Amino acid sequence: MVLFLCCITVKINLCFSGIPYSLKTLTLDGHLNFDEVHNAARDFGNRFQLLPSAVLHPNSVSDIATTVKHIWEMGSHSELTVAARGHGHSLQGQAQAHQGVVINMESLQGPKMQVYAENSSYVDVSGGELWINILHESVKYGLAPKSWTDYLHLTVGGTLSNAGISGQAFQHGPQISNVHQLEVVTGKGEIINCSEKQNSELFHSVLGGLGQFGIITRARISLEPAPDMVKWIRVLYSDFATFARDQEYLISAEKTFDYIEGFVIVNRTGLLNNWRSSFDPQDPVQASQFKSDGQTLFCLELAKYINKDEKDLVNQEVESSLSVLNYIPSTLFLSEVSYIEFLDRVHVSEVKLRSKGLWEVPHPWLNLFIPQSKIHDFAKEVFGNILAETSNGPILIYPLNKSKWDNRTSVVIPEEDVFYLVAFLSSAVPSSKGTDGLEHILTQNKRILEYCETARLGVKQYLPHYTTQEQWRSHFGPQWEVFVQRKSTYDPLAILAPGQRIFQKAMPFS
Repeated sequence: MVLFLCCITVKINLCFSGIPYSLKTLTLDGHLNFDEVHNAARDFGNRFQLLPSAVLHPNSVSDIATTVKHIWEMGSHSELTVAARGHGHSLQGQAQAHQGVVINMESLQGPKMQVYAENSSYVDVSGGELWINILHESVKYGLAPKSWTDYLHLTVGGTLSNAGISGQAFQHGPQISNVHQLEVVTGKGEIINCSEKQNSELFHSVLGGLGQFGIITRARISLEPAPDMVKWIRVLYSDFATFARDQEYLISAEKTFDYIEGFVIVNRTGLLNNWRSSFDPQDPVQASQFKSDGQTLFCLELAKYINKDEKDLVNQEVESSLSVLNYIPSTLFLSEVSYIEFLDRVHVSEVKLRSKGLWEVPHPWLNLFIPQSKIHDFAKEVFGNILAETSNGPILIYPLNKSKWDNRTSVVIPEEDVFYLVAFLSSAVPSSKGTDGLEHILTQNKRILEYCETARLGVKQYLPHYTTQEQWRSHFGPQWEVFVQRKSTYDPLAILAPGQRIFQKAMPFS
């Protein structure tokens, strides 16, 4: 009887711990942790918490390949999956792996970051490297990446798996348009180097591929000369049509700014006074008389890069470019900051929010790509109706040129030549049942999405989140069949990035 019970106990233990035990036999440069796994079940969104069975802290790319290959060789009877986790800025559990293995990409000890300052300059970096570190290293050589995200404390692998966009993207395209080469670990545990000329199908699959085809372990990023300073400008509009027309003009103009973004301001008191901490008004008297209360306003944010020996020329160009715009004259605010200070501007807000305990709260963000022809309908309904009273965080809005995006990558964008990013970057107050609570914000997001669907605006989600394969099929549209074919080639067991909820392990893809 005792022997019989022992056998049952052993069998049960194998069911629950047999998979982790087989992982314990792997020879690694780094290590697997089976106990301290709670941090890997958290992310910036603060809404999903799925515990993995183990966290891999790799010291080499071969650690990642060995682990993935081991799980691949276990076959479809194993439910074990793998998620690569960068700096933990996913919004809805995309970098989590329930009872699977999460790879802590920031532990990856690859070859040291290397800047090549030649004719066609570039930097080779680990997939777990933060963009802020790339900035600090590359400017030592007078160089910097061309395209950024607004927040730089993100990993290379994370942003390249989505797209990576900021105010430079109208000119240089997203970050995925500025990559020469990748090193990738596929869902079979193969380490493959790829580029436009070598293994190009994998290269384009992985860029914007939501982690579905491989884990980016190394990347070669294009660089350009870095400026010394930045002329940073903000102006306001009360009319959306005028605001949008000026933005669209600027992204198509021959001589224009180096960075163009915009945001929506809903019912903010003392707005221009708040700007004075970072900007100087061109006309202080007029600025002090401007009232933002009760209005929905549209801010155009611009930046022009300056080198010390060209300062006068740049100031003339800025003046000339501003002279053709139709903003409210009293709202012109200017600042001059270092290049690093400008690019790392969001981190200042992070430090303030962390000090108040307001950083690690739910972030029910919604990011949308809207076709140019539909942006006025969208603005009228969303800013004039759904969000007429208040917003719970920044609302970004700016146009992008489709010609700067590569249609061979996996990212999905609208069909039109110009489309807008509209990003609702909301923060919810924990336990609040009011308009600043999570449920209210999620209801607003749902209303926005339902309107887009009903009005047939042709909107695509950026950093997309869906819960059924039918929704994903609709998101990808005509690209779905290619996406499925790529999945069956590079991750046929659907081991990678289960948190995206696109494919289920060992389920048919079609």
